[in-house]
Amino acid sequence: MLHRGAQPRVSGRRKTYSVPVPDRHPYFGRFTALAHRGGYGGDVPPALENTLTAFRNARALGFRAMETDIHVTADGQVVAFHDDVLDRVTDGAGAIADLTYAELADTRIGGSEPVPLLNDVLDAVPDCTLNIDIKSDAGVEPLADLIERRGVQDRVCVGSFDTARIHRFRRLTRRSVATSVSAVGVAWLAAPLLPLLGRPGGVAAQVPTRVPRLGVPLVTERFVAACHRAGKLVHVWTINDADEMNRLLDLGVDGLVSDDLLTLRDVVTSRGLWEDL
Repeated sequence: MLHRGAQPRVSGRRKTYSVPVPDRHPYFGRFTALAHRGGYGGDVPPALENTLTAFRNARALGFRAMETDIHVTADGQVVAFHDDVLDRVTDGAGAIADLTYAELADTRIGGSEPVPLLNDVLDAVPDCTLNIDIKSDAGVEPLADLIERRGVQDRVCVGSFDTARIHRFRRLTRRSVATSVSAVGVAWLAAPLLPLLGRPGGVAAQVPTRVPRLGVPLVTERFVAACHRAGKLVHVWTINDADEMNRLLDLGVDGLVSDDLLTLRDVVTSRGLWEDL
């Protein structure tokens, strides 16, 4: 949050703000370059999203922050997978919620990679942080239990497009886990009259550049400044174009989510924001 009367500092063309971050979430203290669904680049094609190969590749390219999604199988296993059905990216079919993990054993993402457990992703990149999107109501409690059991509260940030879902997750974890700002919270930050209603929870507003379905610009200089005044970081998804990355960095965003890891790394490096990790 900016102190009263303080002005943004300028480093190159990118504005930076003094946004306090809770001590228990230290990985938010630097610019965050996020590998979307593990990301692609080098020898890894886009078809291998959310696979252990993708996450390991992102780490090999120097990324320490990665985005993924979770669903829960019929027998309660938390898997890293985006869609609620297998059909788009695997050689299998059907809803994950209707299948046991054993029934997923022969399914292959991109024709070659198994559907990973979230546990396995955490083990594959042990020195990395994960931004986790809860894709179904059924995922809330199993994810909260897994984070508690593994003791990885300081390695994750959890979000959801469903406001009730993220509120429930915060209650279950007693707010010990970093979360993204809910959709209602983002509206609070974007609308000039809503600050009267109270500050939203969450550490970071993780948003697209435009309001979904309406197409109205969301990530503007005014929005970024409003988030920073409220003590919230701004992460923008999913940005695969270098010019757009630079435009957003000029606005002072605190993180970018991309599928294209090589382009993201090149842009962030050119702006002096990449940490050789």
